[in-house]
Amino acid sequence: MQNKQKAINLLGLAERARKLITGTETVIGSIKKSKVVAVILANDVQKNTAEKVIRAANAKNIPIVRAFSYEELSDAIGKKRKVIALTDAGFYKALAKKINEGV
Repeated sequence: MQNKQKAINLLGLAERARKLITGTETVIGSIKKSKVVAVILANDVQKNTAEKVIRAANAKNIPIVRAFSYEELSDAIGKKRKVIALTDAGFYKALAKKINEGV
């Protein structure tokens, strides 16, 4: 199985484990409350949405992943979302490993 598909499957697993926050405003609010370990932003998200999320994440030194399209993120978690955040360091570590291996 390809690394990108494994990474997408990992996001689905994180969703089922309730370790994801979804939606732009919810993610930004959670970033401000320091509940987020990483942000996954669709690479085809609108520019103004991306800027808001990136600004919030950068203020808290939270890593941002832009390796997936809106369609891939939506398929992975079963909801139409362009912005999601991981709340578990273990899931982020596994995702980062898959991405570093080549997505």
